[in-house]
Amino acid sequence: MCGIVGVVGQGPANQEVYDSLLLLQHRGQDSTGIATAEPNGVFHIFKAKGQVREAFRTRDMRALLGNIGLGHVRYATKGTASSEEEAQPFYVNAPYGIVLVHNGNLTNTRELTEELFRNDRRHLNTSSDTELLVNVLANELQQSISGLELDPEQIFQAVSRVHERVEGSYAAIALIAGYGLLAFRDPFGIRPLILGTRKVDPATSPAADAAGSATGARYEWTVASESLVLENGGFEVVRDVEPGEAVFIDLDGNLHTQQCATKPQLVPCSFEYVYLARPDSIMNGISVYEARLRMGERLADTIAKYTPEGSIDVVMPIPDSSRPAAMQVARKLGIEYREGFYKNRYVGRTFIMPGQAVRKKSVRQKLNAMSSEFKGKNVLLIDDSIVRGTTSREIIQMARDAGALSVTFASAAPPVRFPHVYGINMPSRQELVAHGRTIPEIAKELGCDYLVYQEVADLKAAILEGSPDVEDLDMSCFDGRYITGTVSEEYLSWVEGTQES
Repeated sequence: MCGIVGVVGQGPANQEVYDSLLLLQHRGQDSTGIATAEPNGVFHIFKAKGQVREAFRTRDMRALLGNIGLGHVRYATKGTASSEEEAQPFYVNAPYGIVLVHNGNLTNTRELTEELFRNDRRHLNTSSDTELLVNVLANELQQSISGLELDPEQIFQAVSRVHERVEGSYAAIALIAGYGLLAFRDPFGIRPLILGTRKVDPATSPAADAAGSATGARYEWTVASESLVLENGGFEVVRDVEPGEAVFIDLDGNLHTQQCATKPQLVPCSFEYVYLARPDSIMNGISVYEARLRMGERLADTIAKYTPEGSIDVVMPIPDSSRPAAMQVARKLGIEYREGFYKNRYVGRTFIMPGQAVRKKSVRQKLNAMSSEFKGKNVLLIDDSIVRGTTSREIIQMARDAGALSVTFASAAPPVRFPHVYGINMPSRQELVAHGRTIPEIAKELGCDYLVYQEVADLKAAILEGSPDVEDLDMSCFDGRYITGTVSEEYLSWVEGTQES
């Protein structure tokens, strides 16, 4: 899981990209990077470890010249989280020069690495699958070029061959030196990508007026992981980039699109709606906030079915992503809703922090239990999901330490029993608290009195109810069904082995 954004504007792109990355910071805090391009094809790139506000200084921003740009916030699922060399964007100098950012996870990296070395004669300097992706794109683009000039049709041919070679999930944005911005999405649309436009008023933008006089262009464009980026920047949401589709915006602001996959099928990641995305985003036509409310509606029925009557005095969310579900649970069960945890917003999201010890320590830095809300009460805690169990275990103990008589714990998502290989750091089955355990065994492991999970069918229904256009979801971490059809037991064992080594 990462956050990506691309901008084609009439004025400097650096601040626009920076502001967008601040809005996407929840999608990754390991590292960040921005690349911009001038009309003459010169790239300017800066990337560093840490969060956006920590990484960029005024001098760095001033050096990012040009009216088109892209940016990235990283949460490592491949390679080394602490390595600045694996921060994005990645650059290759031929053909023309390409800079690329990527959100997702490739699942045939072993085969691609071998092909790039043996057949394409390309050198890889990191273990990042984004470096693989930019080199595959560069190679296929090189094969598509019939003359000196590059046209959209040649770009789309290259993306079609990328789809044929690459497996897994990928939403990608690239700058092609001297030509424009390219964005494309994998044939299943697992990771999100949204297109927006903004009309430029020449009266308030002399630069735009000059550009418009020469080219007729009066629009600026952006593509991003979440719709909130577009809305915050004053862009009108045009639509989601379709699964398998490529979008190319030239330097004059002209939009070109083409479907580049043979059998595209929209199967977005369910975990985006459970946890990853901000609630004020709309993805694939589905409001994240509304989906989480519906999760709470359905979870309430399951809680009522599996917990004794009168065993709950108050309902409390684990801030922040579980709040909509918790509110609906309280409303439907007719139980008082209270806020018992105060959140320190200056500590990163524990789920995406590397290492169990770091996660465990971070929980108590991140949350404080207010004893006045817990003392003498039977509490129902609602969380968005339970992955490794480290955070849940600490939170349950905090509630007891604050004076709770009993703790019922409920998850708005089903048990996470399988690795997630499409861009979320759940690589090892042995790390997952639900793997190989029954729900009573998990409850004992976590230390709660009662444990309730959302049913798989209820989660799917709660999300799909929001859009008639989405008929299926990737729910592989819950049901073990890998939508790309290329994830084998041998691959899962290999991934687990590389994580342990």
